[in-house]
Amino acid sequence: MKKAFLIMAYKDPSQIERLVKKLYHPNFDFYIHIDKKFDFEPFQYLETFPNVYFTKDRYHMIWGSYRLVEAIVKFMDVILESPRKYDFISAYTGQDYPIKSIDYINDYYSRHLGSSFLELEPQDSEWYSRCDYRYTAYHMGYYRFRGRYIIQRILQKIMPKRNFPSYTKVYGGPRSSWWTLSSDCAKYVIEVLNTNKRLVRFAKYTWAPDEFLIPTIIMNSKFKDKVILDSGRYIDWSQGGWNPKILTIDDYEALIKSDKLYARKFDINVDTEILDKLDEI
Repeated sequence: MKKAFLIMAYKDPSQIERLVKKLYHPNFDFYIHIDKKFDFEPFQYLETFPNVYFTKDRYHMIWGSYRLVEAIVKFMDVILESPRKYDFISAYTGQDYPIKSIDYINDYYSRHLGSSFLELEPQDSEWYSRCDYRYTAYHMGYYRFRGRYIIQRILQKIMPKRNFPSYTKVYGGPRSSWWTLSSDCAKYVIEVLNTNKRLVRFAKYTWAPDEFLIPTIIMNSKFKDKVILDSGRYIDWSQGGWNPKILTIDDYEALIKSDKLYARKFDINVDTEILDKLDEI
């Protein structure tokens, strides 16, 4: 079993160093993308670590835009075209961290070859009613030109609601951005987004499509029967707002009692003690 971690990062190289050291296993490789808005030089030394590769291309990320999905799909394609063959690709962030031993994580995926792992909200969840606005209205977050939000307001006022192309049922949720896909499932997602130009044009005018686009593609395909509805990630949204809670030592007991494999998010500028304790696992 071979697994590639695609780590989307932009800050704190020392925290990413801890992450790749903690996750190190002969079966795991790490592909790191550093947001183009940030200086690459402080991260470059990480390439000296075993199984670590940086993505050649870098994207200028804009929060809530299609750019995250676009970058992930591009780099999944690069990973699958590499000489190294993988059974799984996991979308990860630089602020994730394992909460189970690496041998446990390796064994878990070895027992589930061919499966993919997604976290979805139930179809009767309130999230779907709030999600509707993300794609029925026009959003200009993908673009960088001056005045784009003025155009967005005009479009939202004068244009009719948009319909989701290609699919009649949408899937997703606040925990759906970070997942693990089998190589065959990842190839299917890449193929869809490389060939369905109408869907890509539509997605560029949505908001936060990372929470619903890839899950919708998968759950409307034959791969839905091989999906385990658990991304393996502990994420605490109890504080509300647009970002999950930053986990600290106060969350340690909840983390070690969890059946999840990883958790997010952590910040070494807020609390390093929690990472020290997790390193003891």
